[in-house]
Amino acid sequence: MGVFDPVKGFGVTFATMFKKVVTEEYPEVKKVTAPRFHGRHQLNRHPDGLEKCVGCELCAWACPADAIFVEGADNTEDARFSPGERYGADYQINYLRCIGCGLCIEACPTRSLTMTNEYELADDDRQKLIFTKEDLLAPLLAGMEQPPHPMRLGENEQDYYVNGPQLAAQAKQMPGADR
Repeated sequence: MGVFDPVKGFGVTFATMFKKVVTEEYPEVKKVTAPRFHGRHQLNRHPDGLEKCVGCELCAWACPADAIFVEGADNTEDARFSPGERYGADYQINYLRCIGCGLCIEACPTRSLTMTNEYELADDDRQKLIFTKEDLLAPLLAGMEQPPHPMRLGENEQDYYVNGPQLAAQAKQMPGADR
């Protein structure tokens, strides 16, 4: 240790004393994220309200942190949650383990799982950081109906995934499409 080392340390302190202070008003003013920011996950819906998730569990297999749990179930004619044969009956993401890599998004064949720009995921209760299907599902928009209900955008799941946007636009143009 040299004789001038304490003076060098105080030099750093004095140099920063006269710089302008940068204050962030975080809780009141949220930072705007980049458009492709990977934040909280969201399970998307079709335009009629049916869920896009078919319970294939590919997102869980692709997750390197083992943060996703999916349990699929079969749709019936009385209770239809997605246009396919199956739907995600139980869906959980453990944000205590999630590393935000986005591999689950890449693995999803139906584009059901996406990531939003929401970044406030901290909590003081560990149980609240395990998001269930109800927490992850996208909200119902105008014209959507809460599942379970019959398919509205075609006769089969091919209509939903290939012709879904066109059928949804046609349904909105028809009179009495308020449902």
